[in-house]
Amino acid sequence: MSSAYEVCTSQHGSELSVELLQCVSDAAENGRNDISSGLNSFFLIYAGALVFFMQVGFAMLCAGSIREKNVKNVLLWNLLDSAGGAFGFWSVGYAFAYGGQDASKGKTFIGNSDFFLTGDTDLEFWFFQYAFACALSSIVAGFVYPVCAHAFWSSNGFLSAFAAEPLWGAGVIDFAGSGPVHMVSVKDLVSKRVVDGGFYSPLSFAFINCSVEELRPLSWPSFLALAEDVFTMTTELNWMNPKQWDHIPSHYRSVHESISRLPTEWIDGLIFRFVCCHRDYTGTFALWFGWYGFNPGSSIYISTAAYGDVSSLAAVNTTLGSAAGALSGMFTSTIVDERKTGVYTWDTTAAMNGCLTGLVAITAGCATVEPWAAFVIGILAGWIYLAASSLMLRLKIDDAVDAIPVHMFGGAWGVIATGLFTSPGRLEKAYNTTENVGWFYEWGRGSGNFTLLGCQLVSVLFVLGWSACIFGPFCMLLKTLNWLRIDPLEEEVGMDISRHKGPAYESEGSAKADAVAALSASRHDLLNISNSLSGRQGKSSKNELAQKEEHADDSVKAGSVNAA
Repeated sequence: MSSAYEVCTSQHGSELSVELLQCVSDAAENGRNDISSGLNSFFLIYAGALVFFMQVGFAMLCAGSIREKNVKNVLLWNLLDSAGGAFGFWSVGYAFAYGGQDASKGKTFIGNSDFFLTGDTDLEFWFFQYAFACALSSIVAGFVYPVCAHAFWSSNGFLSAFAAEPLWGAGVIDFAGSGPVHMVSVKDLVSKRVVDGGFYSPLSFAFINCSVEELRPLSWPSFLALAEDVFTMTTELNWMNPKQWDHIPSHYRSVHESISRLPTEWIDGLIFRFVCCHRDYTGTFALWFGWYGFNPGSSIYISTAAYGDVSSLAAVNTTLGSAAGALSGMFTSTIVDERKTGVYTWDTTAAMNGCLTGLVAITAGCATVEPWAAFVIGILAGWIYLAASSLMLRLKIDDAVDAIPVHMFGGAWGVIATGLFTSPGRLEKAYNTTENVGWFYEWGRGSGNFTLLGCQLVSVLFVLGWSACIFGPFCMLLKTLNWLRIDPLEEEVGMDISRHKGPAYESEGSAKADAVAALSASRHDLLNISNSLSGRQGKSSKNELAQKEEHADDSVKAGSVNAA
């Protein structure tokens, strides 16, 4: 390949001239642009791969939060989430979110071009956004997330800070998606709660193997303390052996007395929860790892020092927000529990979900807040998780993975916190403006300007309202068709055996034999009824019928002989 100088000298001669210098300069500039473009493309592909790896985290977290008789079901659900999401985002999702965006055309509610990637689309950007879309966990989310993404990030979005005329001159600051991604990801859960009067999420099997409506009056910290004690006693003490009863400390005797008043399903569920916590933590670490593509990758570009500074700040704030959430969640739970029970316990669930809530909360402002503010946001996120999780139990909402406290409450807090803590210097680097900043900084300026915080509050209401408008009717339809919850017998047996051709694990806890037998008998009877109504019989069914008729004839003959 000829060098730029050789190409230029062949066109303008070897003598020094303005044309030759201009040609060499242009060639060098084109080369730098090519390198910059390739670097940006690689950055987005790499960041998208990290975000997609979060699917592993979701799968492990879900599998560790349910009974083992449903593990196959939830793993398949996560796989189909990615496969179905690819088709949906390729066909209509990207077009609804970013299709035909042009700041000069004014504001639009939804995109209207580039369906099936038929337009001139940046493929690396499509892949990165697809990985984002996969974080939303249902097919119907394909009709909710693109509208929210369009509103927040498209140059034609009515909330977008990138619009030619942003909302109230500021627009919404959500760098990586606390609102349009995380709040949207649980809108189906909220809608199901409103419609059904009782919440049944895609993970409808809680770790205690019973509906939350059946919970006895017991505080959550006390419940967790009891769970820890159950695990300790079942692994370290042979407390069921009467000969060792005198050697068990008095504290464990009181625990044993408490356990004796609980249903067997509670005890089985508590033990299962701690046996499977390794899956929860594998999922948590995988999600934390993937978040380093989620937040820093949202700068989209990395080819200049300014873009590098923005991504670096996002990575640092992601670390501090998650760490603060984990610490505040665990230690606050410990303090509250000790005051109620007199026993110090270290709640692994509070640490894990506090970390995830901190990650969700810092996602919106990861590039616009100072590191100290990220730590504060994370601390408050841990407290918000504990309060929201307790609220879910009080409302008797069965949320196996605490998705609502982590994603909806954490996401809303992240959007609002960005309106409080966004600093002028960080906002200028990320969004090239300092006109409307965080409310605390506005007070420091002596103005008390509420514009940015007001935009953030409007965006929270928009996400909740739009999600409810779509998922409310959808869940009403499911309820009308009786598809909102599976058959109770199939629930008892587990989805793996009833719908996925066998359990994920061959163990005593996978399913109860009598429940499996009852399900088999029920389906056999249903098949016979169906065949009778349709007039269709298989070869085996005809043979069985012939045998029954022959047996009936023999019985009649025997009865006639006896009568004679």
